[in-house]
Amino acid sequence: MNNLAELLLEWYALYARKMPWRDHLDPYAIWVSEIMLQQTRVNTVVPYFERWMNMFPGISELANSTEADVLAAWEGLGYYSRARNLRLAAQIIMNEYQGRLPGDVKELIRLPGVGRYTAGAIASIAFKADEPTLDGNIRRVFARLFDIRESVDTPSGEKILWTLLNAELPEGRAGDFNQGLMDLGATLCTPQNPECGQCPLCGICQARAKGVQTERPILKSKPIQPHFTYVGAIIREGNRYLLVKRPSQGLLGGMWEFPNYRVVNEEAADKYLERLMAERYGVKVKITSKQGIFKHAYTHFRLTLQLYNVKILTDNLAVPDMCWVPADELLNYPMGKVARQISKTLKSNEKRQL
Repeated sequence: MNNLAELLLEWYALYARKMPWRDHLDPYAIWVSEIMLQQTRVNTVVPYFERWMNMFPGISELANSTEADVLAAWEGLGYYSRARNLRLAAQIIMNEYQGRLPGDVKELIRLPGVGRYTAGAIASIAFKADEPTLDGNIRRVFARLFDIRESVDTPSGEKILWTLLNAELPEGRAGDFNQGLMDLGATLCTPQNPECGQCPLCGICQARAKGVQTERPILKSKPIQPHFTYVGAIIREGNRYLLVKRPSQGLLGGMWEFPNYRVVNEEAADKYLERLMAERYGVKVKITSKQGIFKHAYTHFRLTLQLYNVKILTDNLAVPDMCWVPADELLNYPMGKVARQISKTLKSNEKRQL
């Protein structure tokens, strides 16, 4: 075993973070946790993981679930395609792998939502395979250890990292090695103010030796986030509200929300709403008042939603993927953060009016 691996594994044995999925011997639990951890912090994932495992304790239960149940369990965690892919992959596993998660990286990558990083993590942790993995923490740790001067979020930079990881991987201990690197990056080798004095690898870190550890990793410059304006409608009939279901594919696929549209002119957003409702759904409406403004930042863009209370003038409304929902049932429908915020506001208003 090389020096790097030996130092890291000694440290990991003493300081490994406590996580509920690390107590599971079932590869299914490891798979679920790795999907949830994609671009999401551990502290955020823990309650979702525990709730998910209670609702879908095994692959068969997940495969037999509905998309609505899966999205509801995932609500608030973001990147909802991960939840849909988990369910789809579970169905593939039941049909093609006799209900058992495959342990080979090439087979794992065939599953929806599983890429090279996730496949390596699952194979090494759940199946003890000698496979490397590469997440944001590991990328940062190795960029500093080997003073990589190329952008590590480019194909050429990642190729360097994968080569180094394969070379340093300790035979038979890949799972602990990978998790040790993840924990080191999350606790000591952090993006800002790394605690080099406590790092077990400080003595062999090339960036530290040169005093450039805070300048690594080198990343491509991020584009400026665009800002979009949306206009939305609160359509009420008695104590019921009209919801629309988003297409299954794309952002917030399969989730429910209040009718809304992206507009170009923010100052004239309300003027678009009546026309857009007529064009999109064949529904004639009239704006009665302004409900409020809601804002949210997604990974790649920011949005401002101008929301209006709207009276519907069309009789016998029958539009696909629309339904009337009682106020006290709004929380039962899977929604994105903006729609959920609106739902809570409406429900709170209903209580005050009683």
